[in-house]
Amino acid sequence: MKKLFLMVFMAIATTVFAQSKINFESGNLDILKGQSEVNVQFLFENAKFQTDNYTEEQYLERRKKESLEKKTEKFWESWIGEWNNHRNVVFFNKFIDGLNEKAKKIKFGKDLKTKYTLIIDSKWIYAGWSGFVMQPGKLSTEIRIVETDNPSKVLTKIQTDKIEGTGSKVNYGMEYGRISAAYEKTGKELGKEIKNALK
Repeated sequence: MKKLFLMVFMAIATTVFAQSKINFESGNLDILKGQSEVNVQFLFENAKFQTDNYTEEQYLERRKKESLEKKTEKFWESWIGEWNNHRNVVFFNKFIDGLNEKAKKIKFGKDLKTKYTLIIDSKWIYAGWSGFVMQPGKLSTEIRIVETDNPSKVLTKIQTDKIEGTGSKVNYGMEYGRISAAYEKTGKELGKEIKNALK
């Protein structure tokens, strides 16, 4: 009986851990065959944060309050400056770096004049924490591939679910570093899917 229970438990555990973090809602990646470059657009405006699903404004308000209670105004000014840089530049660049590292045959970049545009729409962000045990940042997104000249025509839609930011050269001691690692890992995971589709 114990052996049967153990076998059932292992089967369930294997199924759970085998579930993909990248799920195709519609379309596929075959449309990218024959493309040498693909434009990438980054959307961040509707992202929710943490398990409480804060808006970005609410998340930053809480972060500011915590910073001023424990540290100084100078620390907060430095932190929010880094946050804005990551939000506007680094997160996007990390995603593209991860994508290009794994996809290989196609160059992905911003502001490219290409047939297709890949849109990464940030849906949910978990900042994680650092300390004796580090909890990585996590990221859920909706990724759409559209015709650049007709962006309302969605050819492929993909959902990525709580991808953890690991294996990146970032400052894991700060939230924005852990989040940027999650963007890079998301790019890598998508890049692997693209590479497989182009074989």
